Amino acid sequence: MATLTILKYPDARLRQKSKPVEVFDETLHTFLDDMYETMMDSNGVGLAAIQVGNPLQVLVINIPREDNEQYKEDMLEIINPVFLKQEGEIEWDEGCLSVPNFYESIKRFDEVTIAYNDRYGNEKVLQAQGFLAVAIQHEIDHLNGILFVDKLPILRRKKFEKELKRIQKEQSQ
Repeated sequence: MATLTILKYPDARLRQKSKPVEVFDETLHTFLDDMYETMMDSNGVGLAAIQVGNPLQVLVINIPREDNEQYKEDMLEIINPVFLKQEGEIEWDEGCLSVPNFYESIKRFDEVTIAYNDRYGNEKVLQAQGFLAVAIQHEIDHLNGILFVDKLPILRRKKFEKELKRIQKEQSQ
């Protein structure tokens, strides 16, 4: 397994729309394993393929259990996701591996149902709510070239941009 490089905002590749996966083969399986490894190494709970520079409709999610640990058997590999249902409203403090060290409260649907393929191309349906629903929406946004900071109200967005410039300036010194 290999750890992949995570693209950081404002990398333009993060704005690409991802394409559906058509071939469910060993290459895809290796890529999924590498994505999982990369996400875990970065202490993430979700990672979309575009975040590692691959514009495919692929994402992995692993929500920690109540003991705050992530277990590999809980990992979801979601390919070619489509929303079937979105209901309710929840606000969640979100972060993103492509926007490190920045967290902001975002409004999302509290419950979602998606149809998707697993790594073998089998069709699945998943109902989720709370943290898992938020993570799914966050990662599917990536597949459409949308980052969570795009959802911020204008004043919070300006604050984010200012903070980002300050951090980038510090890092370049």
